[in-house]
Amino acid sequence: MTELSVRQPAVLIVGAGPTGLTAAHLLGSRGVRVLLVERNATTSNDAKAISLDDESLRTLQSADGLDEAVYPILVPGTGTRYFGADGQPLVHARGTGDQRLGHPFKNPFAQPDLERVLREQLRRLPNVDVRFDTRLTHLTGHPDHVDVSLRTGGGDGPVEELEVSYVLGCDGGRSTVRDLLSIRMQGRSFPDEVWLVVDTLDDTHDQRYGMHHGSPERPVVIVPGREGRCRYEFRMKAGECEAGTPPPFPLVRRLLEPYRQITQEQVERAVAYSFHALLAERLRDGRCFLLGDAAHMMPPFAGQGLNSGVRDAANLCWKVAEVLAGRADDALLDTYDTERRPHARAVIDLSVRLGRIVMTTSRPRALLRDLMVRAAMRTRPGHRYLTEMRYRPDTRVRSGAVIPLDGPGRGLVGTMLPQPRVLHGPHHRVTRLDDILGQGWSLLGIGVTDADWAAVTRAGLPDAAEVDVFLDDRAPRDRAGRVGIADADGRLEALFTGLDGRVVLVRPDRLVAAVFTPERAKHVAAELRRFTAHPMTATVPPAATDPAPHPHGQHDPTGVSR
Repeated sequence: MTELSVRQPAVLIVGAGPTGLTAAHLLGSRGVRVLLVERNATTSNDAKAISLDDESLRTLQSADGLDEAVYPILVPGTGTRYFGADGQPLVHARGTGDQRLGHPFKNPFAQPDLERVLREQLRRLPNVDVRFDTRLTHLTGHPDHVDVSLRTGGGDGPVEELEVSYVLGCDGGRSTVRDLLSIRMQGRSFPDEVWLVVDTLDDTHDQRYGMHHGSPERPVVIVPGREGRCRYEFRMKAGECEAGTPPPFPLVRRLLEPYRQITQEQVERAVAYSFHALLAERLRDGRCFLLGDAAHMMPPFAGQGLNSGVRDAANLCWKVAEVLAGRADDALLDTYDTERRPHARAVIDLSVRLGRIVMTTSRPRALLRDLMVRAAMRTRPGHRYLTEMRYRPDTRVRSGAVIPLDGPGRGLVGTMLPQPRVLHGPHHRVTRLDDILGQGWSLLGIGVTDADWAAVTRAGLPDAAEVDVFLDDRAPRDRAGRVGIADADGRLEALFTGLDGRVVLVRPDRLVAAVFTPERAKHVAAELRRFTAHPMTATVPPAATDPAPHPHGQHDPTGVSR
C-alpha cells in the first residue's frame, strides 16, 4: 500500500477513525479504489469508544475475515452488570447468550488498539491508499462526480485536486465534510452534565463485563479491559471540573480511591466532557454521505456510538460498490438515509433515557428505579426484558431496499439474518453461515426443488450465492451451482422452521430483503428494479493486484478493480 497505489480513487473517505477505517475495508475488499485521508499525523491515541458489539464484529467478518485480526485485542465480554443505589446488584444484561450473529454480544477493547489493527490490515488491499496529515479543504459536487481539494502538511503544504465518484464523511463530531456541505445537526447537548473519564493501567479489575454503579451520590461506570487496563467514568458535581479542562490529579486520585490506589504514571488518559444527542438533518447530499459521529452523536450509556458508525458503513458501502459497478441505480443510495435514520434516532433516544434512569443523581428517582427493576426481575417477561436487553431499539428496516410480503417469513424481512454454524460440504465441516454466503447477495432455498430453483433463476433476481437448506436429518449435498447446508446445533432449524418451499433473499449486509415462494420470484425481482439498473450480479471479488492507473485527468466512473 504505497502512496501512489491509487492514482484515481473512486471513493474518498475523510477520517481514519473506526468508521472510516471500516468503510475502507468494506469498499476495498469489494474491489473499489479508495483514498482514505486523515488530518492527524497518525491514528488516535485516545481511548474513546470501549465496546464492540456482535453486529460490528460480523461486519468486520464480511471484509475478508477481518474479525480474526481484531479478536486478539478484545475481551470477549459478558454484557453489563447494573448496581442500585445501595450498591447491590440489580441486573446483569448480557443478551440471549447464544451468539445469535455468530460473535460475542459485547466486547471491551481499547480504541487505539482497534485503529492500529484496522490500519495495519489495510495493507492487504492494494487498491486502498491511506494518507495521514492530509486535510480536505474544498469539495464541489456535480451530477457525475465530486471535485475535492486536499492539503498535505500544514497551512503551506501542497494542495492536490482530485475528481472522485463519492465522498464519505467519517471525520467525527467536528466534521469538515458536514461543514462544507452546510448540513446542520439537530438535537440537544447537555453542557451541565459533565463526566470525568479516566483510563488506567496496572488495574486489578478482571471482570468480563462492564459495571454501572447507580448511586445518586456519584454515578460511576467501570469497564475492565485487557492487560490491566480499566476505564472509569465519574459524574461530576458542580464546580469539580469543567468540560474540556484537564482534571487535576488529586481529584482523579480521590475519585479512584474506593476502587484502587493510583499514581500519575498509571493514568493513561483523563478528560472531562459533556454529551450530545444530535443527528444530521440529512445523511446524503448528492454524492457525499455522512457516517459515524459526523452523522450522529449520542451519550455513551447504550454503548452504541462506535457501533452505530460501523452500522452506517455496513449499510452504505455495499450499495456504493453496486452502483459503481453498474449493477444498481442511484436510487439504491437514497435508501442509506431511509434505512439508517430511524434506527440512529432511536439509539440516540435510548442513550439519553438510559442516562436519565441508570445514572440519575436524584435519590427518589434512583430508589424508584431499583424498586421497579427488582419487581420486574421476579417475573419471567421482566427478567427476559432486562437481562436480554430487549429495551434496545428494533433494528428492523421497514422502508428501503426490502420487499415485505404476506405469509410465513414476513417477520424476517428487514431484520439481520442470524449467523448459525452449519454443516457444509461432503466432509460435513462446521462452518459459519456468512463464510458460505460470501460478500454478495444470497438466495437460501428451504426445501426448494430443482424445478423451483429454475423458476427463481429465470426471474431476474440478483445473481447471488444459491444455497440449499436441509432441515431434516439428511446430510447436506452440493448440487450444480448450489451449496448445501444442514443444521449443526438446532439454530438453523429454529430459524427456518415453517418456511419449507420458500426462498430467503439476503442482501450483502446480511439484511433479509424478502421471503417468498418461487411463484412470486418475478414480483420480487420487479420490486428490486426500483433500485437496480438491470438484474443485479454478484459482487466482484477483490482484485489480487492494483489496477493499472488511468491516464492523467481521465475519470473512471466505475472505480471497481477488475
